[in-house]
Amino acid sequence: MADEHPHNAGGGDGIRTFPFPVDLSLLGVGVQVGPMGAGRTWHAQAPMLRVHRIDFHVVMLFTGGPVRHMVDFAEYEANAGDVLWIRPGQVHRFSQTSEYRGTALTMQPGFLPRAIVEATGLYRYDLPPLLRPDPARYDALTAALDQLRREYEDATTLPLSLHTAVLRHTLTAFLLRLAHLAASSAEAARSHQADTTFTLFRDAVERGFATNHSVSGYADALGYSRRTLVRAVRAATGETPKAFIDKRVVLEAKRLLAHTDLPIGRVGAAVGFPDAANFSKFFHQHTDLTPAAFRAELS
Repeated sequence: MADEHPHNAGGGDGIRTFPFPVDLSLLGVGVQVGPMGAGRTWHAQAPMLRVHRIDFHVVMLFTGGPVRHMVDFAEYEANAGDVLWIRPGQVHRFSQTSEYRGTALTMQPGFLPRAIVEATGLYRYDLPPLLRPDPARYDALTAALDQLRREYEDATTLPLSLHTAVLRHTLTAFLLRLAHLAASSAEAARSHQADTTFTLFRDAVERGFATNHSVSGYADALGYSRRTLVRAVRAATGETPKAFIDKRVVLEAKRLLAHTDLPIGRVGAAVGFPDAANFSKFFHQHTDLTPAAFRAELS
C-alpha cells in the first residue's frame, strides 16, 4: 500500500473532515463508483451546502451543467463533458443551486500502491481541479469509468481478493488517462515541466508553511542554492519561491478566517505569525483587506 501524505487533512482549524465511507462501498472495498443525483448516497455523509474537507479522492464526470463548485476558495463552473478532481484535504463546498448529474468516483487513500500513486499524480495539488477533455479524451475516460463501474458492481463472480485486484487495475487505467489529461492541459503543462527541485520545494512548503516562510531556509534544507531554487520555481510556476510560499500561507489564513471562529491572533499564529500586527500587515499586503474585513465580508 502507498505511504500516503494527505494534504493538510485534519484538523485543528474547525473545518470538519469526512472519512471515506467504507460502509457504503460494495463489499467494503476502498473505491466507489456510481451516479450523482438527488436522493443518492454518492456524497456520503458530507454536507451538500457546507464547507468541509474529505480525506479521500473524488472525481466527478459531468453529463449535465452548469455546476458551480468551490474548491479552496476558487469557484469552478463545470458543464457536460467536464471533470472535477478534488484531492484529500482540499476545502470544498457543493452548490445549492446546481444539479449534479453524471458519475462520481471516490477512492480511499492507500487503495493503490505507491508506484501508481506517483504515476497518476494523485497528490499534484498544483494542478487545477477542473479539466475539460476534448471529445476523444472524454469518450476514452467515459469508457474507462464505465468499465470500472461494471467491475465495481460485479460483486459475485470473483473472490474478494481477486475482485479487489481487478478494481485496482481497472482504476489505474482510468487514473492514467485522467493524469494524462491533467498534465496536457494549458496550465498543467507548465507545471508538468517542473523538475525534481521544484517538486521537492513544493512538498517541503506543504509540510512547513505554517512555521517556515524563508526561501533560504527551504533552499538550505533541500541542499540547493537560493539561485537554483529561484530558477526551478520560476520555470515551474512563473513566480518566485517567496510568492509561492506566501500564496500558500494566505490560502490557509483565508480558510481559517472564513470557516472557524478562531481569534485573528490565533489564526496568525497558526500560519507562522506570533505577532497579530505582523499577520494583519502581511494579510493586507496580499489581499488588500485586513483579516477582520475579510472575515466580515463573508458573514
